[in-house]
Amino acid sequence: MVKHAMTMQPYLTTKCSTQNDFMVICNVAKILELVVPLMEHPSETFLATIEEDLMKLIIKYGMTVVQHCVSCLGAVVNKVTQNYKFVWACFNRYYGALSKLKSQHQEDPNSTILTANKPALLRSLFTVGALCRHFDFDQEDFKGSSKVNIKDKVLELLMYFTKHSDEEVQTKAIIGLGFAFIQHPSLMFEQEVKTLYNSILSDKNCSVNLKIQVLKNLQTYLQEEDTRMQQADRDWKKVAKQEDLKEMGDISSGMSSSIMQLYLKQVLEAFFHTQSNVRHFALNVIALTLNQGLIHPVQCVPYLIAMGTDPEPSMRNKADQQLVEIDKKYAGFIHMKAVAGMKMSYQVQQAINTCPKDPVRGFRHDESSSALCSHLYSMIRGNRQHRRAFLISLLNLFDDTAKTEVNMLLYIADNLACFPYQTQEEPLFIMHHIDITLSVSGSNLLQSFKESMVKDKKKERKPSSDEETESDSNSGSDSESEEEASKPRRLRKRVESDSDSDEENDINSVMKCLPENSAPLIEFANVSQGILLLLMLKQHLKNLCGFSDSKIQKYSPSESAKVYDKAINRKTGVHFHPKQTLDFLRSDMANSKITEEVKRSIVKQYLDFKLLMEHLDPDEEEEDGEVSASTNARNKAITSLLGGGSPKNNAAETEDDESDGEDRGGGTSGSLRRSKRNSDSTELAAQMNESVDVMDVIAICCPKYKDRPQIARVVQKTSNGFSVQWMAGSYSGSWTEAKRRDGRKLVPWVDTIKESDIIYKKIALTSANKLTNKVVQTLRSLYAAKDGTSS
Repeated sequence: MVKHAMTMQPYLTTKCSTQNDFMVICNVAKILELVVPLMEHPSETFLATIEEDLMKLIIKYGMTVVQHCVSCLGAVVNKVTQNYKFVWACFNRYYGALSKLKSQHQEDPNSTILTANKPALLRSLFTVGALCRHFDFDQEDFKGSSKVNIKDKVLELLMYFTKHSDEEVQTKAIIGLGFAFIQHPSLMFEQEVKTLYNSILSDKNCSVNLKIQVLKNLQTYLQEEDTRMQQADRDWKKVAKQEDLKEMGDISSGMSSSIMQLYLKQVLEAFFHTQSNVRHFALNVIALTLNQGLIHPVQCVPYLIAMGTDPEPSMRNKADQQLVEIDKKYAGFIHMKAVAGMKMSYQVQQAINTCPKDPVRGFRHDESSSALCSHLYSMIRGNRQHRRAFLISLLNLFDDTAKTEVNMLLYIADNLACFPYQTQEEPLFIMHHIDITLSVSGSNLLQSFKESMVKDKKKERKPSSDEETESDSNSGSDSESEEEASKPRRLRKRVESDSDSDEENDINSVMKCLPENSAPLIEFANVSQGILLLLMLKQHLKNLCGFSDSKIQKYSPSESAKVYDKAINRKTGVHFHPKQTLDFLRSDMANSKITEEVKRSIVKQYLDFKLLMEHLDPDEEEEDGEVSASTNARNKAITSLLGGGSPKNNAAETEDDESDGEDRGGGTSGSLRRSKRNSDSTELAAQMNESVDVMDVIAICCPKYKDRPQIARVVQKTSNGFSVQWMAGSYSGSWTEAKRRDGRKLVPWVDTIKESDIIYKKIALTSANKLTNKVVQTLRSLYAAKDGTSS
């Protein structure tokens, strides 16, 4: 373009009436800015004309023109003409106007003169900043021998107007500051500047325009730094052989790194904003900072994960891209911060959520219904160890001890329900851990509910010491109907026709024992949401992937990866809709008054939970038929807990199980079940007629230890019974020899018993020294029946 520069110059005098005319001027100024420094011996007249044309434009037109013309003037004066006096005069004109307006404002902030002079004030603020961006007025060429520090004076003037009552004046003053900081980045370390920037960025009630302007200032500074660094690189290559490599670029990158560390926290926090513009500029600043390597990337990872859930695709893609870059350079950073990122993404969604009454959900409300954090999961899922650690950490949040708020649990459950799983191992691993969490949290939940109940006046309440025995009848009331409630479903519902009235009695008897203070009830309703969501999630994954109960039970996380490496056959139209949790959040139950109806529904939930916990043990089975009896009871409890059977879910289950090619007893008819019960009792009678041999494992009924199964190994026969060694364990745990203290030593715990104390003979433990499901069910039934007759 060098030979055409003379042709371009007259366009600077274009009469401006339309937007296009302004575009012409701006682009001509841009071209001349690049071309004039490359001209060899340009004529004095040509240069003087350009300077005058630019100055007229700076004085006459608006922000965009001023910016381009000052930039062009900077290139012409600094690199070619050195006509500093000309620029100094222009600077003094605007600087003087600002000083005068400041004095007037100090004398009388409400003066009408200021209102009349507002356009001049806005222009002066902007132009002084723009001139300071391209010229260093502290050089002797400008100010001569004067000892005044111009940059500090400008800073003081502009800072004064950032405290003005008019937002437009504040904004222009901040723009001016941003320009000045490009020439003198060290000003950003000044205490008053730090206070100004950080308070604007972190104040929730601060104007959006000011927030955006501060972020824009930081963005422009980083872009300029980047350009400077690239230029320095190019210059360096020309003289590389003679120079010392160490010196190059150290100072300026060190400066920008320190500056970004100063403002990083507040910029990251700006992600949590309702306005997408604010989030957009915050992300730009972070992306520039990361690309220039100015900070350690790990601190940005959770925020980038959170930004990856933004409703706007362009922002999501940009955040995801940054994560991919970080993952390439630093393996493991993403996994390390994944859970923190998930929690933070929930906070971003809360900030974005315009309707506070609606719970925050964790999937996109479009045809895809994909999880908001699906990109994060797809980055982690390739590494089995990382994936499992991530999934376990998420499921641990549902533990009652984690005290996670209900809406966040809903958000995480949504994500877990919609993650892009590819192999069968992924959902099976989740369901396996859901069962573990349920058995612990469920027991704790029931225990704390029982403890909150008032003792029945007529009878002493029996203490409960072991969490595993939800089947025992110590639920706060020992009335007969409460005992009925505690028996396993197959004992409880012998008479099908009585089942409804039985349940009604159960509810009534628990209702009588409720404390007057409804806080424990609300606590139960609140904590139970986590367990309900896990139940819901398990049912959803089961329906989505078409797994049968037996497949889920047979799964073991320690098996080799290849066994479950098959692709998932996803069902369409299976949606995750945890109705009870949504109702709980929408009705704001935690803060509303508890009605009699709500109390009844919570009590019913409690009884369903009790029933579910009795049938939860996922131990290995000896006979297929046994799975079906336990599964049937468990499925009934789940259906009841999840708000009645949704026909779609039930249909999906039976159909899926057939497709899985595995037998399942969930659909056993009533007559089959009854014949099964009869065969159970016949089998038990025959079993009790067998003789007891040494080394046999037996179950004993000891009323004083009735809160857990009493199991022992026969040591020898005695004249009136047996000498046995006690074993220690639980319904779902493994069994070992029990020891007791004899002086300082631990010795095997041996006792003598009568044959009549034995209630079950010849127990075969599994390879892991656990009870089989069949034995667990039988023992629970037997203990419950004994308990019924004894009281």
